[in-house]
Amino acid sequence: MDIYKVRKFGDAVEENRYPGRGIVAGQSCDGTKAVIAYFIMGRSVNSRNRVFVERDGAVFTEPFDVSKLEDPSLIIYAAVRTFENHLIVTNGDQTDTIYDGLAEGKSFYEALESRCFEPDAPNFTPRISAEAVFGGDGTFRYRMSILKSADAEGSACNRFGYDYAPVCGVGHFIHTYEHDGNPLPTFQGEPERIEIPDDIDAFTEEIWNALDEDNKISLYVRYTDIASGESESRLINKNC
Repeated sequence: MDIYKVRKFGDAVEENRYPGRGIVAGQSCDGTKAVIAYFIMGRSVNSRNRVFVERDGAVFTEPFDVSKLEDPSLIIYAAVRTFENHLIVTNGDQTDTIYDGLAEGKSFYEALESRCFEPDAPNFTPRISAEAVFGGDGTFRYRMSILKSADAEGSACNRFGYDYAPVCGVGHFIHTYEHDGNPLPTFQGEPERIEIPDDIDAFTEEIWNALDEDNKISLYVRYTDIASGESESRLINKNC
């Protein structure tokens, strides 16, 4: 097995109708951009009733039709926030936990010590998180985390962290579920290595088109210039 193999995003999800929520972090092929992407999917009416909204550089999930909102506890949250030189992206309200932890002087991993998987038995959806940290000298690093149940009963939480040195054209992709099912099987193994192109529009289109048409809901992609800190983003909502 080639442990350094890098696949296209579409190849990584081609046999997975329901990866759930997913985060990609990495570096553009030309080495000039730090890249993050986040998508959400849904099977229930409540989960599908959402859109991404970008405000002041932060991204939030919001109900598309407020009258149909049932339980906001696990589906409405800040997905992307920035604290100083840290760009944070997660699949839940642990975005705020990391933000507050960084403000208190904690590290990314230390901030997440107070959290565990989601209380949505029998799925026990894992909490996935990432941060890109910019050095101010034309460098950056990125980290990822997954917090998941240790067993089918949700009796304990296993914590996995990954610290990456950027490689041109390489990203890492982590998602909540191995595939569709009842209950939904939790993601296994390390984040997958995928190709990241220089063109933000090409990457956005690649991700969106690869996700299952019935279950995809929203996608956000941001490319940040490592030297200048300037960024551009793309946002797609199925509900619009």
